[in-house]
Order: sequence, then structure tokens, then C-alpha cells
Amino acid sequence: MKLFLESLGCARNLVDSEVMLGRLAQAGFDLTREPAEAEIIVVNTCSFIRAAADESIDTILELARFKDSGVCRRLIVTGCLPERYREAVSAALPEVDVFLGTGAFDRIVEAARAIVPAQGCLLPDPDLMPSASGAEPRVQAAPHSAYLKIAEGCSRHCTYCIIPKLRGRQKSRPLETLLAEARTLIAAGARELVLVAQDTTHYGSDLVGAPGLDRLLADLADLSEGVWIRFLYGHPESINDAVIRTVAERPNICPYFDLPVQHASDRILRRMGRGCGQKDLLTLFASIRARLPRAALRTTVIVGFPGESDDDFNRLLGFVEAVEFDHLGVFTYSDAEDLPSHGLPDPVPPAVARGRRDRLMRRQREISSRRLQAHLGRVLDVLVEEASAEGGYIGRTVFQAPEVDGITYVNAGALEIGQVVKVVITDSLDYDLVGDAVCPLSSS
Repeated sequence: MKLFLESLGCARNLVDSEVMLGRLAQAGFDLTREPAEAEIIVVNTCSFIRAAADESIDTILELARFKDSGVCRRLIVTGCLPERYREAVSAALPEVDVFLGTGAFDRIVEAARAIVPAQGCLLPDPDLMPSASGAEPRVQAAPHSAYLKIAEGCSRHCTYCIIPKLRGRQKSRPLETLLAEARTLIAAGARELVLVAQDTTHYGSDLVGAPGLDRLLADLADLSEGVWIRFLYGHPESINDAVIRTVAERPNICPYFDLPVQHASDRILRRMGRGCGQKDLLTLFASIRARLPRAALRTTVIVGFPGESDDDFNRLLGFVEAVEFDHLGVFTYSDAEDLPSHGLPDPVPPAVARGRRDRLMRRQREISSRRLQAHLGRVLDVLVEEASAEGGYIGRTVFQAPEVDGITYVNAGALEIGQVVKVVITDSLDYDLVGDAVCPLSSS
């Protein structure tokens, strides 16, 4: 039977989708990229914020049409949407045959084979789901750049965040399991390993006597000098000097620090349940730049959190201007009844929150454009990801993470996808770079 899977949300969700596809392919299902051809359609959903939940529902309803206009006989919804809204989502979406929560990904083959009854809603405790062994087959979206999920869940208590409820407490995967999976990914052609978790820099803290992220990064870097190692979704409270030192000492660990701060007003940070204040954050980013002057800094912030005043926002804006992040994501606060922050006094009007977001992004565009100009004339290593419709290629430097950052346009003749080439930077845009390929690096 032909099967189509639509993956929504973050890179962590994508790993779950790739593992499910691997299990389905191993079980004999014929995977297709065309939903109109599929007898079984799977939607792996996100519901981190209201906009993500709305996108998930719209996607489900759009794909449900193939039950009438196509050959689809079974529609399966997995992931965070059923985990968050539970049986209520089953009643609201009768088009769906089976719902699997975040603790039921291992039941995907049963669901596809119709062993799970129609209108079933499987919601086992995510904390009881066994840790991935690393031996599971995966169908990767881009084999040259592979995500490595190093932990599941989160043990923090940020008041705006639903992740601990959806994914359970933090569960780090054993070091040797991760190294074994990394070897498999590298053997399959990965030129970049991107470490992901809900809190990557807290890796190992839940395992007695286990090494931390610094040891994991070093051991992964030792597997192959020609493979980039990158980590996303760190936390300012759990990153330590050992991690910064390890990044500085290993040339194939990307000097890239993704550390969401969420705000910079001490008053709002306390309301958010964050342990760092603005002074701590400024010290942290200054210490990274002192050790690694060309390191790329990325963060995300939330504007419009309940109680955020003009003064609070101006403190955030001043903080962004002081640090000069290379990459910045700005979100408006998304309220929901099941969040600890729901009901906090002094809600910010949506129009005010949007205005603050737009103002912050305008300032960041200026910062990003100026920082990118510093690369003009430099020769940078670029991982080639796809051919451009306008000619040439599109790739990324070590300072650009997949999906979330800008890209590098490469003028060149014939290049291989997944190849790393040296590129002399000739132009910079607001968020992107442009350059000419010089010569390919060794593929070893």
C-alpha cells in the first residue's frame, strides 16, 4: 500500500517523522511524495503555539479531502496535537481514523495496518516510551545534513511553554547509543550532524554519572574531521564553559550558539519562570565572543508576554542592540488555557504585540545586514544543499543552521549536492550571502 507522510513543526518532530517512515518502509509500505496516490496518509503534527495547532488542523482537513477525491482509505494523525488536546481532538476531527500521541510513535505500523481500531486515540504516557536505540531505520529528508536527537522532553517549568506536558521530563539518550547512530548517519553520507533536543545544553544531567554535552560534542567531532557538528535549542542556564571551550578547540564543531533567551527584562523573565537575568545573559554572550570572536549567536524572544510594558520592551530592544545577534527569531506570545501563564494580569493587546515584533525585526534586519558585510572577501566553507532555479546553487556556511537562518548563493558550474566547497563571498543581503565557488574540499 502507498503511504504519504506530512511532517509539521520543528526539527525534533522531523526526526520522529523520519523514524516512523523508516519503520513503515521496513514493514513493506510503499512511500510516496504525492498524497493523491496514497492509500494511507499520516500527518505528524505540532501544537506548540496556537498558530502551529491551527496549521496542523488546516493540513489535516486539506489532506482529508483525498478520502473523497483520491484513493486514501486511512488518515492517521500523530504527535503533539492529539497529545495536547487528547480525546477532544478526536471528537472534533471525525475525518481522522487514528490518533497517536507523542508516547505512541512506536505504534505507527499497527495504525497503518488497521490493527488499531478506527477512531482510536492512543495516548500513553510519553515518559514511559523507551529511548530510541539508534538502530531504527530512518528515511531522511536530506541525507547530507542529519538531525541527531540527543534527548526527549524537558524538566524545566517555563510558564509560557507546553513542552513538558507534551513530551514529558527530560530523558537523555546514552552516549554510546548516540555515537553508534552518528556512525550510521555518517556512513550514509551525512556531512553535517545537527544535535537537537528540547534543551540540548542540559544533555546528560538526568543520567547518573553521565557525561555532558561537551564530551558528546568532542566524541562526535572525533568520528570524522570532515563532518560538521552543530547543536540547536540550547539554554542560557545550562550551557557551561566546558561546552564553549570544546567548540573553540574542535575545528569541525560549528562555532554557532543557539541559545533562546525569550526576553531581557528581569521582571518579565521572572514571570516567564526563567532563571537568568539580563546581566547574566550579557555576560554569557560576551564570554562566547571573547573565546570565539567570529562565533554566530542565535536567539529567540517573545514579545507581548502578559505584563510587558513599554519599558520592558525597550529593555529587550536595547539588549538586542547591545549583543548584536547574527540570527534572531521573534514570536508574539500565544496564550492558551492549559499554560501556567494563562490568566496572568495585564495582557498585552495583540496589535501592540505585533507592533513590537515588527519593530524588533526591523532593527534586527539592520544588524544582520551589517554583520554579514563583515564576510565580504572572505573564503568560507559552504555545504551545497540544492541547485538554484536561477542557476548556481544554494548552500550554508557553518554560521547558518538549516531551515531557520539565511542561506548562501553559490555561483559555480557543476557541483554535487552534499559537497562542501570553498566560496569567496562577493555580496551580502539582509540575511543571505552570495559568493563564487573556488574549489571543492576533500570529501573524506
